[in-house]
Amino acid sequence: MQVEPHITFRNMHPSEAVEAAVRDRVARLDRLFPNLTSCRVMIEEHHRHHQQGNLFHVRVDVTAPGHELVSGRESDANHAHEDIYVAVRDAFDAMDRQVENLAQVMRGDVKTHQPRNA
Repeated sequence: MQVEPHITFRNMHPSEAVEAAVRDRVARLDRLFPNLTSCRVMIEEHHRHHQQGNLFHVRVDVTAPGHELVSGRESDANHAHEDIYVAVRDAFDAMDRQVENLAQVMRGDVKTHQPRNA
């Protein structure tokens, strides 16, 4: 990756362990597609007023030449995202799929159809 990933924590204190997990996943993205130019990760805790059951939202923005990919997993529908590591995993799994698809398209492994002339 050409630029160091930017990791932001919102409504919560930064965690070195979570940041290390995010950096590991960013390194995996870089192995999948080395031409990535930037990566921004935002980790947000929702509903801080609860004693338990706080949900996390993770958004991953990746920029490649000519493309910007965004992955965000809404935590409201998934109570598994009470665990921050599960929320990080799910968001990065979705981004992995997007990056793999982009790599296939850029390599020419996926055919594109010409628009029909009416």
